[in-house]
Amino acid sequence: MSEFSIKQERIKTLLEAQNLDALLLQRVSSFAWATCGATSYINTAATNGEASLLITPEGRYLITNNIEAERLKRDLRIQEQGWELCIAPWYEANIAVADLAYRYKLGADGLYLGAVDLSSQLARLRANLTPEEGERFRSLGKLCGESMLHASRVVQPGQSGNQIAALLARETERQGAQATVILVAVDDEIFTFRHPLPSATLLKRYAMLILCGRRDGLVCSITRLIHFGRLPDELRRKAEAVAHVDAAMISATRPGSTLGEIFQCGIDAYTSVGYPDEWMLHHQGGPAGYEPREYLGLPDSTDIVQVGQVYAWNPSITGTKSEDTILIGDTGSTVLTTTDDWPTLEVNIAGQIYQRPAILEI
Repeated sequence: MSEFSIKQERIKTLLEAQNLDALLLQRVSSFAWATCGATSYINTAATNGEASLLITPEGRYLITNNIEAERLKRDLRIQEQGWELCIAPWYEANIAVADLAYRYKLGADGLYLGAVDLSSQLARLRANLTPEEGERFRSLGKLCGESMLHASRVVQPGQSGNQIAALLARETERQGAQATVILVAVDDEIFTFRHPLPSATLLKRYAMLILCGRRDGLVCSITRLIHFGRLPDELRRKAEAVAHVDAAMISATRPGSTLGEIFQCGIDAYTSVGYPDEWMLHHQGGPAGYEPREYLGLPDSTDIVQVGQVYAWNPSITGTKSEDTILIGDTGSTVLTTTDDWPTLEVNIAGQIYQRPAILEI
């Protein structure tokens, strides 16, 4: 079966399980997932796009306005998948959903009047990737890793967080992906903020760069740290500790494991390296897909890891962090955002060596 056919079957199965007849997809992520990579947004920060999808027993419909219609008509994926376009003038409400779905019990990927909210179930579908999506993720991971590497090479003391963010955005966009999230912290900011928005503060010695890059709807995440001059001993110890936690979570992310079990491995690793409470200060990540995290790993998570899924764990210890995007295979994981020219730390977990990114010392 084609990727598109597989997804249509999964939608059908979901609707049957929920005793529903039709499904409305409004989110940018759901639109990209269901169309195998097409784009519904104009505002890159939008949750819901300028086009939506409606699947009923009678057909498949793409609902949009006359501004977006021509672009979507020319998208080869849309053409091949057989969506029927329902177009309204930009200055009028599009009543296609009311006209086409009024007879049916409707589900949606978010809040919609009269529909059952299936956002949680659809996040699980989006995270259950096909082999084709896995290959697109491989390409995106390499792109994001290279973008981070190239931007890091030109970071210098005296640059502001805003300037560093611009360097990372330029490299990412230049290579054909969108930098949907860029976080940059310098010096003391790294010890204060887990989500550091870029600022005018000038870099002295230490910088953290965080990127979420999107292409074909899929999203990769990566974090790297740079230090100018000798790394202080306490910071080096923290970097080694967080690398150990990250490696422990990657090692535990194997088919059949639950996210709760992986989370517990992470908590145990934090304790073993001497930072038992740091996991409480920030989420630890989870499965990626068409959102940076389709859902988070939590202590009581019962979701089961499957072959072909992609995960981005992001453990942090105040002043340090470790984050890459990994693809789950039958017997091990592949780091998608790695680059050959970045220094690494070797971490031994149960006899297996994991290479985790070190702080780049310049």
